[in-house]
Amino acid sequence: MKLLLDLGNTRLKWALRDGEAMRARGAVAWHDDIETVLSAMWGGLGAVAQVLGASVVDAAREVRVAAIAQSVCGRQVSWLRTPAQGCGVLSAYAEPERLGVDRFLAMVCAWHEGDAPCVLVGVGTALTLDALDAQGRHLGGLIAPGPQLMQQSLWGATARVRPEPGQILDAADNTADAVASGCWQAAVALIERFVSRQSPNLGGSPRVVLGGGDAAALQPLLAMPSKLTEDSVLRGLAVWADAHSTTMPAP
Repeated sequence: MKLLLDLGNTRLKWALRDGEAMRARGAVAWHDDIETVLSAMWGGLGAVAQVLGASVVDAAREVRVAAIAQSVCGRQVSWLRTPAQGCGVLSAYAEPERLGVDRFLAMVCAWHEGDAPCVLVGVGTALTLDALDAQGRHLGGLIAPGPQLMQQSLWGATARVRPEPGQILDAADNTADAVASGCWQAAVALIERFVSRQSPNLGGSPRVVLGGGDAAALQPLLAMPSKLTEDSVLRGLAVWADAHSTTMPAP
């Protein structure tokens, strides 16, 4: 069995892969006591043959997670660092290691599941957009603050805009609604512009695939069809693990 780890900006997600199936899964936020929570969750998993991790967080948190995995599972974590290509996907980055491994694995997942050509949208702390063509070539992407982070940035940088919930409207008549509407609609506008600009390179009608913690909230705001996906990083890591189970470098 393989324990797969997705260390994101907000939380750590994990899944236990047993053959072709995900037998168990869970998540823990970074502000929680991850040592206690993960020890409890992983303690009953049984024998784990390999622990594979994808991380966009700092080295200190990777070290904490690795120590827990070693203590509970008796295994070191093999960290996947973004390659130039793999599992059918070719990165557009001249320095491929600078592409977030979460974005790379989301493309691996999309390619493996037959979604290409597509635009992949990650709606979380950051808003990420990536174009993947029918041949598995990454055509590049964009990164912006996610809608929640946009709102937090505005609240923190202005004296009279208070942090309060608002509705998403076409035109607001109060500040709370104006902030929420402006930030979420800015994200939507960027997505729709990116899809429009990339469509000629993607055969004219690419699939739009949404993932991330705020994807479900954003989807109804789009003026184009889209598909929601969950755990694309873990599913992409599972594809990678199956293809490289004996060749991943030691930590």
